[in-house]
This record gives sequence, structure tokens and C-alpha cells, in this order.
Amino acid sequence: MKYRSTRGGVEGLSFSDAVMMGLATDGGLIVPESIPDLRPRLSQFLSLSYPDLAFQIMQPFADDIDARAFEALVARSYAQFQHAEIAPLVPVGNVHVLELFHGPTLAFKDIALQFLGELFSHILAARGSELNILGATSGDTGSAAIAGVRGKPGIRIFIMFPEGRTSPIQERQMTTVLDDNVYNLSIDGSFDDCQNLLKTVFSDLEFKARFSLGAVNSVNFARVLAQTVYYFWSWTRLGCPEQFDVTVPTGNFGNIFAGFLAKKMGLPLRKLILATNQNDILARFFDSGVYQRGAVGFSNSPAMDIQVASNFERYLYYQLDEDSVACRTFMQDFQNQGRGILLDRSGAFDWFSAGSVSDQETIECLRSTWMDSDYLADPHTAVGLHLASRHLDSNIPMVCLATAHPAKFDAAVAEAVPGVTNSHPTLDRLQGQATRKVEIQDDPETLKDFIRAACQNGH
Repeated sequence: MKYRSTRGGVEGLSFSDAVMMGLATDGGLIVPESIPDLRPRLSQFLSLSYPDLAFQIMQPFADDIDARAFEALVARSYAQFQHAEIAPLVPVGNVHVLELFHGPTLAFKDIALQFLGELFSHILAARGSELNILGATSGDTGSAAIAGVRGKPGIRIFIMFPEGRTSPIQERQMTTVLDDNVYNLSIDGSFDDCQNLLKTVFSDLEFKARFSLGAVNSVNFARVLAQTVYYFWSWTRLGCPEQFDVTVPTGNFGNIFAGFLAKKMGLPLRKLILATNQNDILARFFDSGVYQRGAVGFSNSPAMDIQVASNFERYLYYQLDEDSVACRTFMQDFQNQGRGILLDRSGAFDWFSAGSVSDQETIECLRSTWMDSDYLADPHTAVGLHLASRHLDSNIPMVCLATAHPAKFDAAVAEAVPGVTNSHPTLDRLQGQATRKVEIQDDPETLKDFIRAACQNGH
């Protein structure tokens, strides 16, 4: 299996090279040159455990890594999860909720980032090299990435987050990690500002090469690959229906692109339902074909407070029939004008439905889900559940991805259902612990200076 960039300037990469490159050097995103057809093997998946299923689905993409070594690192990736099934499927009313929050940081990001941490360690050990990870987070990616690589030799991690725009618990999950290889960087701005900083620094190819920069955001294809697994898993837990729908709370398009990729691999997904909050750039695109940047509005589902979805380019590439020139032109128009238009909305465009959910609707869904089904959801999952209710088909099973434990968003839950017990021992243990973060300017040169100094100091 070889890999290339959506913009045509990079091709012929091995899986390991693709993982280490993260963001393609031409500014595009890395995709496989071909997608394996797993339909002949689907019947074999029903009886597999989650780690065994993950190995079977991901191994064809990672054929440059010894199969036994890859199987072992996949097994290690899920050793710290708190539920025997890794991701249990729970009936909630007329919807099946896939709980993806039983990992070390209680968010769906653990499923991919525990794997990515093990993958980085394996590749670095094989090559005798080091890696400086640069990431941007709206909350959960940061803590999950840190948990995946803290204390690992040969790795430093620099995580940027928007000051005051993550939940207090999310910030504490990051900043209570005091390992020498962990740097939490607070930015005065939005998540999009953090993401723009990341892309600007990665575009300095000399700096990127000199300091061996790597990515843990969903720009890294390995993250998306790991996320495809739970779509197959949900299908097996449903009993392998002929068709099913999945509603996906999404902001950066990585979680739902994984479903798109799973469908291209042969999973009998009928429809992917994109659920977002007031930051509805993606919902507007699937309604009109116009991808137009707006102002970021802050909400009680902060992981969706995004107006530039970094994984959108991967979907666009396939919707444009893998035409890298057309993809590059579209993204350049968007970069320069804040707007891009997709003229041909046939084919895979029809695999999606989309909609936005207001803060008030989110709170009402949290409340009604608790009152009607005795199920407590986090506000992002509530966005998904609300939109799922609009798209139910009595003949087609509906899965909604649950992206985080509700205890991570105590304020929103307390507003919806005052007095309900909403806690988790993992989070309770964070109270009173020392924290560490560094405030830096929203400036690429300042960020590069910080990385340079950290590396020179030998930490």
C-alpha cells in the first residue's frame, strides 16, 4: 500500500512514511493510493474482539510493518480501556449509542490516539530517530494525544489550545500531566487560530525537517484509519444488518470521514448523518455545495466550535474523482477567498445528510434523553442524538456515536438536568493536582522559537 497527497505533490509513500509526515509537504492531506475491498471478508468479522477486528481492518493499510509486530501494537493500544468491549453499543430509545469514551481520557479520541502513540514508538525505535509532535485541540484531542505519548522515549509533544475555550476539566486533563516531554501551550484565540498556527509551522518545510515535526491531529491518516474500525464494530454489534445509518457529531470532519472511508471499504452503511452545532459550515456545504468560512461562535459543545474542518479536503478529493489539481484549486480558492463551490454534487455526496443543532436544542435533548431513557449524554453526543431523531427510519437501524463521557462537560449537563450525579473517578482524581501550561502569542515565529528552545534544552 502506497500513499499520496490530495494536492498531487507527494506520492509513493509507505505507511510508516505517511504516519511520520502527518501533513503532506505540499500542504495537502495524505490518502492511500487505493482502498482495499473488505466485502469478501465481512462475514469473518462477527466473532472478533475489538483489538482483533482493528488488526484485520488496519493491517492491509500498514503492509510495511511486520504483521506480528503490528498485531502486538494494536493489542497494546486497547489494553487501558475500562470496558471489556472497548466500545459498547447501548440502546437509547430508538437509537443505538456507540460509547467511544471508555479510554484513559474518556473521549473517542483515545481509540485512535492510543494506537497512534504505539505506532510512533514502533516506527521511531525501528529507525532510531526522534519526533516532535505538534497538535492543536478544542479539548479532547490534546488530552488523548498526551495520554498516548507521555513518558515515551524519543517523543516530545506540544499541544496548543484556545485559552478559556475548552471545558475546565478538559484543560485540567492536559495541564496536570507534568512529564518532561509534554508542553501545553495556551493561545489567545479560537481553535481555528490554533489550527492555522499548526498548518503555518508545518508549511515551513526546513523547520519541519530540522525538528522532525509530526502530527497527531486528524490530518494524520493513521488517526482516521483507526476510527474506521468502530464503524465495522457497530455493524457487528447490531448483528450485521443489510443496511444501517450512523449519526456523527463532528466539527473537524475526521470522525465522519472515517465512516466515509469504511463505506468505501465495503461496509454496508446506507447514510452518514453529519451533526454539528451553530458552527454549521459543514451542514451548509452539504445543503448547498458551498464551503464558506464564517465567524466562530462559542457553544456548550466546544469541540464543534470550528469553521475550517481540516479533514474536509480528504472527502473533497474523492468527491472530485481523485483529481488532485481540482482539489488543490478548490482549497486555494477557499484559502484566498474564504469560499469554495462544488459544482458536481452527485455520487458520494448522496451518502450524507447534515444539519445543525442550537444550544437550546442541545440542552433540551440532554434533558429529554435523561427523562425518557435514563441515559446521560455529553452535549456533543446530544447534538448527534437530536439530529438522529430527525432521520430515523423504522426499517433501518440507527447508530449515534457518543464522543465523550458527560462528566467532562459538567456545566452543560447541570443546566439540562440539575442535581443529577455526573462524575467519574478518573476526573475526580485530577482535583487539587498541580498544573503546568505556557501562554504564547498567536504567532508562528513565537511558536517556532518555543519549540526550538525546548529541543535545545534537551527535554
